[in-house]
Amino acid sequence: MPRQIADLGYVQTLECDRRRAMVRQESRILRSRFGEAKARARMVDVWQKLRLSLAAIAIALGAAMAIPANAVDMEQGTTFLTPFPDNDIYQVTVFGDGFAEGLLGGLVQAFGSDARLNIQRQITPIANISTWDFEGKTVALEQKIAGQPLNIAVVMIGEDDRNPFRSPDGKRIAVGSDAWIAEYTRRIDRLMRAFKRKNASVYWVGLPNFARSDANELAQRMNDVIRERAYLNGYKYIDIYQGFTDENGGYSAYGPDLEGAIRLLRVRDGINFTAAGNRRLAHFVEKELRSDLTQAKSNRNMPLLGAEAEQEKINPGNSVKTPAPSSPVADSASANAKAPVVRSAATDGTPPSSASAASGDQKADNGKITLKLIGSNGREETQTIDILRPPIPASVVALMARREGSGPRGDLVVDQIGGGLTLMSSITPPGNRDRGRLSPTQAPYFRLLVKGERLQPKPGRADDVSWPPKNDSTTDAKPADPVPRG
Repeated sequence: MPRQIADLGYVQTLECDRRRAMVRQESRILRSRFGEAKARARMVDVWQKLRLSLAAIAIALGAAMAIPANAVDMEQGTTFLTPFPDNDIYQVTVFGDGFAEGLLGGLVQAFGSDARLNIQRQITPIANISTWDFEGKTVALEQKIAGQPLNIAVVMIGEDDRNPFRSPDGKRIAVGSDAWIAEYTRRIDRLMRAFKRKNASVYWVGLPNFARSDANELAQRMNDVIRERAYLNGYKYIDIYQGFTDENGGYSAYGPDLEGAIRLLRVRDGINFTAAGNRRLAHFVEKELRSDLTQAKSNRNMPLLGAEAEQEKINPGNSVKTPAPSSPVADSASANAKAPVVRSAATDGTPPSSASAASGDQKADNGKITLKLIGSNGREETQTIDILRPPIPASVVALMARREGSGPRGDLVVDQIGGGLTLMSSITPPGNRDRGRLSPTQAPYFRLLVKGERLQPKPGRADDVSWPPKNDSTTDAKPADPVPRG
């Protein structure tokens, strides 16, 4: 969708340039034919028509820009992992270099007995990112990805990536320079886009700290690039840097294993890991993956999630059935076949009506209860109370199901309005909504926690270092009375 918007904006820019050129040409013709005064009068009408055209183009572009916002909101209501993999088994492949081989061994130890995952026992290698034929090897990697079943991809590279690049004219780009970081960013982004066509869930593991201080500083800059590109491509970035540091934040070959015992985690080269280190390395991926597996499992029970075959697996006795072609509701049901809804029979045993089955609405289910009371005269009286269960629109059912199955999405506010109507609104925190309206790199979360930008301090707050000091506008506290002298 962003590519379509970019193409639309490009076409509209060309159209604006073409119309401006036509106006200038017509202006020169009018001046030569009618003179300056008449030419100006005619040009006023031309410019008004041009403004109307530009306004129509702006409206079309605004409508197109609204599409990604809705798409992002829809994606936020789903899990990171698909709830319905083929045969209910997630196909897992580890990609990368020497780091990935040790990571694969740790993941096999962590998930060896988990029947939900089928972990390939060999990694799919990713060549050195600084190689001269990077583009050709990336295309070959795309073909490998497309030719294998894949639901979850775990990627870790960087063991030998701290090498100089070559510019198109053959010049050497020094490691760590601004030009090197720019080329590294381009290549990392190209690698990440190789997984897009497969539509797999990608966990991208960052670099650990190293023994050499210069390599350590470069690794942090490379992690910043990986973190940013993973965020923009919709992948999960696994930060392991702090997991292998000592109490002062420096490099240490020793550290606690998963049971708390101090073990040797790094080998003598100051780069790679021991067997205990690889198990600890896999632990960071394991935490994220287990959490996503739990969330995907909970979303399997959402009434509006999954096609008929998928709902039949988890709810065999209560799934929506496709009507026979001869059924009178076959035509109406076919229009809603893409949005099956799980429903049960009413309290009186009657099945849902055809109108309810076609629209997804839940019909009214009223009832009565009988109470025996003691009247004012001391005699027993019987009173019947009607219990009203009004029909529930499909939109309300979808709102409640999405809120229950997609994790914390905000607060549900219920308010009674005039005419006996109930207003239900889902209030979502701004942090989750800004992604659909702002560029991802301009979201407050990304600017503060990823880029490390400083918040604008409020007057009087502890981080306000302006001089002279301003009055505290964040509290109603009054200044203390001056201490009397003498």
